[in-house]
Amino acid sequence: MDHWFWFSASDFAFSFLSVVLEGVPFILVGVLLSGLVDVFLPPRLLARVLPRHPAAGILLGGLLGAVLPMCECGIVVVIRRLLRKGLPLSNAMAYMLAAPVVNPVVALSTYAAFRGQGALEMTLWRMGLAFGVAVVIATIVLFLGRGFVLRPDLQTADAPDEGSDHRSRAEKWASAVRSAVGDFLDVTVYFLLGAAVATLFNTSVNQQLIMPLAEDRALSVAGMMGLAAILSLCSTSDAFVAATFTAFSSASKLAFLVFGPMMDLKLVFIYGLVFRKRFIACLVVLLFVLVWLACTQLPIDNFRG
Repeated sequence: MDHWFWFSASDFAFSFLSVVLEGVPFILVGVLLSGLVDVFLPPRLLARVLPRHPAAGILLGGLLGAVLPMCECGIVVVIRRLLRKGLPLSNAMAYMLAAPVVNPVVALSTYAAFRGQGALEMTLWRMGLAFGVAVVIATIVLFLGRGFVLRPDLQTADAPDEGSDHRSRAEKWASAVRSAVGDFLDVTVYFLLGAAVATLFNTSVNQQLIMPLAEDRALSVAGMMGLAAILSLCSTSDAFVAATFTAFSSASKLAFLVFGPMMDLKLVFIYGLVFRKRFIACLVVLLFVLVWLACTQLPIDNFRG
């Protein structure tokens, strides 16, 4: 092997801009929807419409992202507010983990990113596996109790707030736009960093170095999950980065797309707003084991276009 690293500015720029121009529109749509949900959805309304039966509440919570899409960057703040309004913990957990993946914006971005690489299969597997993992974790949380999971200030719900929001419609729209702009700036920074790292890896690093890892299913799945955690991409755009790793199997790219929106470096810190540190550590292990087992054991062949 003559060279393991060779940098070409033109190749890097072309590949980097391609990923960015494809991904940024989906980030914009995602943060706009998040801003609208944040401002116009009364937390008490969501708590009231969920069924009281725990199993039904978990299943519905996992599907809420289809109608109330949120990216992982903003959903934790919303979940904290809903918990204080009395939303059951297991319902909130299912929604928090599933919504960043099980939503129409992410479905569209995944399908667009994997054109020619089995777009429909990857999209369906991503939605289904994320929903399944979220339901399993939420069911486990149902038996743990709020004391083990939540920070002390969230272990009891606030008294019902019967007041109303007296802001005008124009003020609400302005607040939604401000929320969206803040999310867009935060998310785009992570996305650009992740896209740059992935582009540098794909255009400059000799791919023969990673072939032993890419060819071993168990190692490639674990490696892509670790990469997803490090890059900390937004779920509305991470598919455009994952699709560039053509040397890796569809199973490993699926692991990247399911694990990343549920647990990455930025989320470890954000989860601290709601959860105890010991639970966050347990959540990291549980998510890693469930996604790794699924992507290594399920009959997921390489998807073709």
